[in-house]
Amino acid sequence: MKVNNRELEYSCHELFPKRWSPRSMSGATITDEELMILFEAARWAPSSYNNQSWRFVYAKREEGNWEKFFNLLAEPNQVWCKNAAALIVAVSKNTFDHNEKPSLTHSFDTGAAWENVALQGVFSGLVVHGMQGFDYEKAKNELSIPENYSVEMMIAVGKPGKKEDLPENLQKMEMPSERKSLNEIVMEGSFRQ
Repeated sequence: MKVNNRELEYSCHELFPKRWSPRSMSGATITDEELMILFEAARWAPSSYNNQSWRFVYAKREEGNWEKFFNLLAEPNQVWCKNAAALIVAVSKNTFDHNEKPSLTHSFDTGAAWENVALQGVFSGLVVHGMQGFDYEKAKNELSIPENYSVEMMIAVGKPGKKEDLPENLQKMEMPSERKSLNEIVMEGSFRQ
């Protein structure tokens, strides 16, 4: 079975292979409701001790904080993120609420919330692209993130655009990527390389 020109080894829901990370965004605005629906999906992610360690700090392009968020990005990401409708910084609380002891799974749990954002983006017909190409320390300082929180990633959200509007080098990458085979990532009994 093929979805998005991706070959499935086993039949799973098509939502999973449909999700990919385009860079091409139209520059059109999104409503607060469209953005909040993504965060609502994140809210229902599983987490250790139901700690819900994830936090999302965002700026919309037409609003006052856009430049602060945009200037966190590495230059290669600024090239295509300029057409995003919103930029989001995902943050995780690295201690448990109930006892303030270290949470070993805070990043993992926040990753589950991020995946919900990405999948809801597919449902909503939005481009949702996660990235690590930004200044983590600057984000922590500029966004007043407390010490017991970790900056995890940035996310660009927007309406789909045309591949041809991207620089030529990015146009070549504007397609769903392949995945490793199950044989490479799944091991029974013990780990193997």
